[in-house]
Amino acid sequence: MPDNSPLASLPDWNNIDVIHRKTLPPRSYFFLYPSEADALTLDVTRARAKCLSGTWKFHLSKSPFEGPRSFYQDDFVAEERPTTFTDIQVPGMWQLQGHGKGPHYTNYLYPWPVDPPHVSYQDNECGRYLREFSVSDAFAAEDHQLRLRFEGVDSAFSVWLNGKDVGYSQGARSPSEFDVTHLVRTGHGQRNVLAVEVYQRCDGSYLEDQDQWWLSGIFRDVYLHAFPKVHPVDFHVVPDLDDKYEDATLRVKLEMSEPCSVEVKLLDRKHREVVKTTKKVDKTALIELPVEKPDKWTAETPNLYTLVLNFPDGKGYSLVQRVGFRKTALVDGVFCVNGNPVKLRGVNRHEHHPDHGRAVPYDFMRRDLIIMKNCGINAIRTCHQINDPRLYDVADELGLWIMDEADLECHGFAAVGGDAASYTSDNPAWKDQYVDRARQMVARDKNHACVILWSLGNEAFYGRNHQAMYDCIKALDDTRLVHYEGDGAARTVDIFSWMYPEVRSIEDFAKERDWKKPLVVCEFLHAMGNSSGAAKEYVDAFYKHPRLMGGFVWEWANHGLRTKTKDGIEYMGYGGDFGDEPNDGNFVMDGLLWSEHTLTSNLAEYAKAIEPVQTVSLHHHELSVVNRYDFLGLDHLSGTWSIVIDDKEVSSDGNVTIPNGIRPHTHGTVTLDGFHEGMLREVDREAYIQVQFRLRESARWAAAGHLVATGEIRVSKPLSVAAIRSLEPPMPKPTIEQITDGLLTITSASGGSIWGIDIVTGMLASFRRAEQPGVELLTQPVGLGFYRALTDNDRGGHGRQWKERRLHQTTSQVRRIQWHVADDGVRVEVVERIAPPAVAWGVDNVWTYSFRGDSLSIRIQGKPGGLGLPDTFARIGLTVGLDGVEKVRWWGRGPGESYRDKKHAQLFGNWQADVDDLWLDYEFPQDAGNRTDVRWVEFTGAEKRRILRANFGALAGASFSATRYSTADVDECTHPSELHERRRDDVLVRLDWAHHGLGTGSCGPWTLPQYQLRADKEFDVEILLD
Repeated sequence: MPDNSPLASLPDWNNIDVIHRKTLPPRSYFFLYPSEADALTLDVTRARAKCLSGTWKFHLSKSPFEGPRSFYQDDFVAEERPTTFTDIQVPGMWQLQGHGKGPHYTNYLYPWPVDPPHVSYQDNECGRYLREFSVSDAFAAEDHQLRLRFEGVDSAFSVWLNGKDVGYSQGARSPSEFDVTHLVRTGHGQRNVLAVEVYQRCDGSYLEDQDQWWLSGIFRDVYLHAFPKVHPVDFHVVPDLDDKYEDATLRVKLEMSEPCSVEVKLLDRKHREVVKTTKKVDKTALIELPVEKPDKWTAETPNLYTLVLNFPDGKGYSLVQRVGFRKTALVDGVFCVNGNPVKLRGVNRHEHHPDHGRAVPYDFMRRDLIIMKNCGINAIRTCHQINDPRLYDVADELGLWIMDEADLECHGFAAVGGDAASYTSDNPAWKDQYVDRARQMVARDKNHACVILWSLGNEAFYGRNHQAMYDCIKALDDTRLVHYEGDGAARTVDIFSWMYPEVRSIEDFAKERDWKKPLVVCEFLHAMGNSSGAAKEYVDAFYKHPRLMGGFVWEWANHGLRTKTKDGIEYMGYGGDFGDEPNDGNFVMDGLLWSEHTLTSNLAEYAKAIEPVQTVSLHHHELSVVNRYDFLGLDHLSGTWSIVIDDKEVSSDGNVTIPNGIRPHTHGTVTLDGFHEGMLREVDREAYIQVQFRLRESARWAAAGHLVATGEIRVSKPLSVAAIRSLEPPMPKPTIEQITDGLLTITSASGGSIWGIDIVTGMLASFRRAEQPGVELLTQPVGLGFYRALTDNDRGGHGRQWKERRLHQTTSQVRRIQWHVADDGVRVEVVERIAPPAVAWGVDNVWTYSFRGDSLSIRIQGKPGGLGLPDTFARIGLTVGLDGVEKVRWWGRGPGESYRDKKHAQLFGNWQADVDDLWLDYEFPQDAGNRTDVRWVEFTGAEKRRILRANFGALAGASFSATRYSTADVDECTHPSELHERRRDDVLVRLDWAHHGLGTGSCGPWTLPQYQLRADKEFDVEILLD
C-alpha cells in the first residue's frame, strides 16, 4: 500500500492513545528575564523569549492527505512557497482570514458524522503554516534549553523545525511546549524554518463541543523561550493564611532542572521588600516565608504582592509572579473567602471578537474585564475552556473571581441516542484525555489569586472520568474547591451547581437544612436578544439565602462575526449566514453585549440588580440602605441626592453623608444633607428622591466619580386620569358632525383639535390640528392589539402559543356604533369583537370615546373568552400611525428601554429623545424600544409642534414605543439590514396599558407568574389624548 494512504498507519490526530508526543510537562505561565529590574516591568519583550507571532505563510487543504505534505522538509522547493502559500496572521483563525469553508456554528450538534474517537479523513481541513526566523548566539547561549511554546492551537497540530520532527499535541485551548534545543540554528545569517500542520478536527474534538463557532488555527501566541541550563521547571505559590486570616505563610514549591541557589523575595505594591531568603535547593524544594498581616486579596480589594525568584548561578536571571493572599473555604455550607461569605455576581465569558473569533487581542480582552468591573460584575466562568493566560493576570490586577473551567464539553452525544455518558465520560478509554485537560488547566493557572474554583468542564454528562479529573486536581492543588454542574448530586465535586433553574427552585434548595454544600447557578438569565427579565429576583434570592453562592449569567457577549450582504452592507453574522449546515442559527447571539462588545440594556439591568448599594426606604432625612459588598464598607463612596418631579426641572443636588461602619451584607443608614419634608409640601404630582453613589477615589478600573449605584424612593403619588381631567378649566362642549366620507368629526372646544371616527370600523381614523387643518396626523387608525413582535425569549416561551393561537392575526368586527352629546361633552360608544381567523376565541370590547374640552378620553372594557383562548397576551394596548414625529418626551422610566420585568435600571425622570433613537437594532430583529411605567408621553414634530400627548394617569405598568417598523416586518426579518429596507416614513406608536414580561424562555424559565399578562382576565382601561 502506498505510504500516502491514510490507512498505512493511524495518524496521531485520529488515535485516542496519542494526546501529546514529545511535549514537555505542563507548567505555570511564566517568562524568565535577564534581571530582576527587567522582570518587574512585566514586559515580555524584555524576557528571554522571542515572540513568533505575526505574519506566517499558509496553505489550506481539504484533508491532511492532500496538498503539499512535504512542506516541512528542508528540501521543499523554495520557489514553490510563494505560489502555493499565502500570508496569514498568527494569532488568528483561518476561516476568518478568507480560507476554507468558513465559520460553522452549532450549539451542541457535532457537524461531522459521529463515530468516536474517529473523525473524517477526507472532510478535515488541514492548515499548513510556515515561519522563518533567526536566533542570535546571544539569545541561545551554549547551555540554554530552547523551548517552543504554543499557547493555543485549534484543534491539533504537528510541528517540524528545519525539517526535523518536533512533536504533536492536541487539546485546543491548552498550551503545548517542546524542547527544540538541538534543532535551532543560531548565529548571523542562519535561517530557521518552523512548519506547523494544524488539523481542523481530531479525536479530541469530541470533547470541544462548546456552543461556539467551530474555528481553526494557531489562535494564541507562539514563543521561543531560552531557559538557562539551570532553570525552574515549574513552581507553585501557595499564600496560606492562618485560621484567623491575619498572618500568612508564603509557600513556594519549586522544581528545578538542577540543584542551585535561589533568592526568594516578596515585594509590596510599591516594590518595597517585605521578606527575603536565599537558599540552596535540590531539584525539588519547598520554601516557606512568614508574612505578617499581609493586605488580603479579594475581588473588591485586589491587593497584590510580587514574588521575585532570582537565580544568581551563572549569568543570573529572574522571574516574577504576582501573589494575592486569600483563602477559600466552606463554613457551615457557605462559600467564604478569607472568612467572609462571598456572592458571585458573575458572567460566562467565551473568548470572542467579531473579526478574529477566539484570537482575541489583549486590549480587547482587557476592555471586557474593565466593563465588567464598571458594571459591578465580580466573577467570570471561563466557559468552557481555559482562557488566554493573560486574562488571569488582568483579573488578578483588577479584582475578579475566576471559575477556571477545563477545556471539556461533549454535549453533542445527547443528540446521538443511547447513554450519552458512555461514549466518553464514562468510558475508561478516554480517561487519559479527560485527566490531561484537568492537569493542563491546574498546571498553567495555579498561581493566580483570582482563580478560586476549578471546573471539570460543561455538559459532558457524568462518568468515572470526572472522578479521575477531580482526583488529579486535588493531588495538584488542594486549596481550591472543584465544580461541575453535570455531577448533579455533588457526589464527586465540592459544591452543587445548577443551570437555568427557576427562582423558587433555588430558594427551596437553600431552605433545606441537611445539605452541607452550597449551590452556585453556573448558567442563568439567558441573555439572548431582548432579555434579562427577572434579574432582580434571582439576585435578591442569592442575597437572601447564605448557601446560595450566586451565579454566572449566560453569557457575556453575542458571538456575531462581521460579514457583508451581497450588496456590501455590513452586519453581524450567526449560524447559517456562512453556508454552514447543520447550524443553530442565532442561538449564538445570547450575550449581555453586542457582538462588538458594546453595552446593551440587558447588561444595564443585570448591573442594576447586582449593585453593591441597595436603597430601601426613606424616613425624614435618613435613607435606609443595604451594603451588598462582600468585604468593603460604604465609606469609599460619595453620595448625592436630588428630587425629580413630573414635568418639572430637577431640584439641585445635595450631598449624602455616609458613615463608617456599614459592614458588608448589612443594613445601614445614610443622611440626605439639607433635605427636609417641607421641600415636598408644594409637590402636587409624582416625585422621587433619587440618590447616586460614586467612587471617592480612582480605582484600577475606573476614575474617581465613577457611578457605582443609584436608588430612588417615591415621595409623591401620580395623578389619575380623572384627577388630570378635573384640573382642566371649564370649557364649551366640543361640536360633532357627520361628513360624507364616513367620518364622524368632533372639533374640540377651543377648535384646536379635529378628531374623526370611522363610522364603519369605529376606529379613531383622523386627527388634525386647527393651525394645519389640511394635514392629517394619523397614518393608521387607532386599534386595539394583544401581540408584539416575538423576542427570542417569546419564541422559547409563551410566544409559541401566541403564534399557534393566531394572536398576531386578530381583526376587529364592529357590532354597534352610537354617539350622543352629554352634559360634559360628546361620547361615542363602539361595541366590537376582536378575534383571529380559524379559531373560536376572541375579546369582546366596549369602547367609550369621551370628548371634553380639548381632550379625548378612550376607555375600553374588554372581556376575553372562547375555546382556545391563549394563556397570556403579549400586551393590551393601542397602536396608531403618526406622521411628522421627530421627538418624544415622557415622564416615566428612562432613558433606555424597559419592560415589566426589565425596568429597574431605568429610573423615573423627564426624558426626551429623537424618535429614531428609541428603537434598538437587535442583531436578530425582535420587539425593542419599549418604555414602561410611563405616566404620559408627548410626540412632537418640526419646531417642537405638538402632535399628540397621551396620559395614562397613575396606572402602573403602562408603556409606549415608537418605531419605523411594523410588527409583521420585525417578525419576518432575520437581520437588521433586511429590516432597514422596510423602514417607514411614518412612526408606529404603541400605547399599552399592560405588557407581558420578557423572561428567559430562550433557554430557561419562562416569564415569572407575577410578570405574565394573563389572558383570562377582564380589563377596564383608559387613556387621555390631547
